[in-house]
Amino acid sequence: MAAPKKGRSASAQSRPGRSLAFILIAIAALTGGMFLSGHPTPRLGIDLAGGTSITLTAKNEPGQPNAINQTNMNTAVDIMNRRVNGLGVSEAEVQTQGSDNIIVNIPKGTNSKEARDQVGTTAKLYFRPVLATEVSGSAASASPSPSASSSSSSKATDKATQKATSSSSASPTSSATSQGRAVTDALKADSTPSASSSASSSASPSASSSASPSANASASAAATKLQAQYTALDCTDKAQRAKAGEGSKDTDPTVACGKNSSGQWQKYVLGPAEVKGTDIKSASAVFDTQSAAGWKVTMEFTSGGSKKFADITGKLAKNQSPQNQFAIVLDGDVVSDPFVQQALTGGSAEISGSFDQTEAQSLANMLKYGSLPLDFKESSVTTVTAALGGEQLHAGLIAGAIGLGLVVIYLVVYYRGLSIIAIPSLLVSGALTYVIMALLGPTIGFALNLPAVCGAIVAIGITADSFIVFFERIRDEIREGRSLRPAVERAWPRARRTILVSDFVSFLAAAVLFIVTVGKVQGFAFTLGLTTVLDVVVVFFFTKPLMTLLARRKFYASGSKWSGLDPKALGAKPPLRRTRRPSAPVDPKEA
Repeated sequence: MAAPKKGRSASAQSRPGRSLAFILIAIAALTGGMFLSGHPTPRLGIDLAGGTSITLTAKNEPGQPNAINQTNMNTAVDIMNRRVNGLGVSEAEVQTQGSDNIIVNIPKGTNSKEARDQVGTTAKLYFRPVLATEVSGSAASASPSPSASSSSSSKATDKATQKATSSSSASPTSSATSQGRAVTDALKADSTPSASSSASSSASPSASSSASPSANASASAAATKLQAQYTALDCTDKAQRAKAGEGSKDTDPTVACGKNSSGQWQKYVLGPAEVKGTDIKSASAVFDTQSAAGWKVTMEFTSGGSKKFADITGKLAKNQSPQNQFAIVLDGDVVSDPFVQQALTGGSAEISGSFDQTEAQSLANMLKYGSLPLDFKESSVTTVTAALGGEQLHAGLIAGAIGLGLVVIYLVVYYRGLSIIAIPSLLVSGALTYVIMALLGPTIGFALNLPAVCGAIVAIGITADSFIVFFERIRDEIREGRSLRPAVERAWPRARRTILVSDFVSFLAAAVLFIVTVGKVQGFAFTLGLTTVLDVVVVFFFTKPLMTLLARRKFYASGSKWSGLDPKALGAKPPLRRTRRPSAPVDPKEA
């Protein structure tokens, strides 16, 4: 068997079936995954399918009557948009309305409860020391003194460590009460007198104070009030959870609720805020591959936040559980309560434990985007119908079908038999696009809105253009007098370069558009970029191998006038033939 000529690929010519099998198996696998996921159709955006609309109204904080301004409102919109559109393609809309309202539109099919938690959690983020805690709703929760018996089974690292399990018994003892007072006094030694006295009293309401009688009386009254709130608090009651700590300032001790890793409601007595959410520079969820510890959350603090965090962790590390824990409090709820074993002075920290990916990403999202410049209240939550409605969506799909039909007619009339290659390629591209969009809905929250549908329609032209480039290169080779099989292999490298350059330009435009825009335009850019990538996949793994196979068939190889490759119709040159040079005439005289 003769070796293939230099510059040719033997496998490309003799084994095109492998590429066809690969892409067909990929389509079958993706289709199976789509049905197994329980989402056989793409998730539609709010403009096509309706959804939930949330109205949030800004509130002025005490002592800051001018906090509601355009700058703070725009900052809040940006943070909320990043909360609900973490990947930029879930199509939730966040926009201002008037001077003090923010409207959040969440598409139907999104986990609306989770989205409302993300958006509605609008209060500032605080790091507060834990003074006492116990499981709420237990028989012991009515004990008059907070118990310091909450335990944690996480392995501590050199940074903050999230407790993996939390259990508590509320068996109050005098030693625990005395210890709570001593620890709280130490933690608040550098705080303001009012905060210090309140915090000290909150940990041990029944203990005596060495301060002046008036200060002692004031602290005792504050302690009694806080103790009554803690005793009466039942975190299993939604109404009580919503009012826990209501009206308390960040400089005051307070009570709060949160769920532990066992899914039980835990109630807390917390000291004044030591670190604010604005002190966090960044936070992210990462998977620890070195120690096999699983998912963890890493935090980076600002220069001012680093000092605050070093001070509080240095004090907490000297204490026993639960006074060695700090609570991360968002909108009055404790979202995490890690413990520390040493002062963290490096300006960074990590929270690790029994996180799964979703929990780690959720906590990182709260830490990163949790601090809003304003407080908001949820004014209304309504279900909205599709802005375009079923008729408009139906009309858009008809327009896409008409466009596809016109492309098919053009291919049949102009390329004749080559349309047998182009039309299945278009169908394969469409099938891949549909299946991947359906899978991206539950995976990354992708929602198909009207601009995204437009992007898919534009992609029909991009895909057809790639076929045309390839077919015209083949025709050029036939015009040069070559037969079909070598013409296909010689045309492919030149067509491939052109297709890659063209698709790269389209993808680059889509990427830039995706980065610099927001909202619905991102849906258009995402769809355009996705279909451009799929165009390369289809041309390389389906169109070219199918052309190679059909070039071996007599209908195409013989240049039938219906094949679209008729040499006469293309004005082909006669095939080059090697002829023998005529011999020089013999001189008769020499003969």
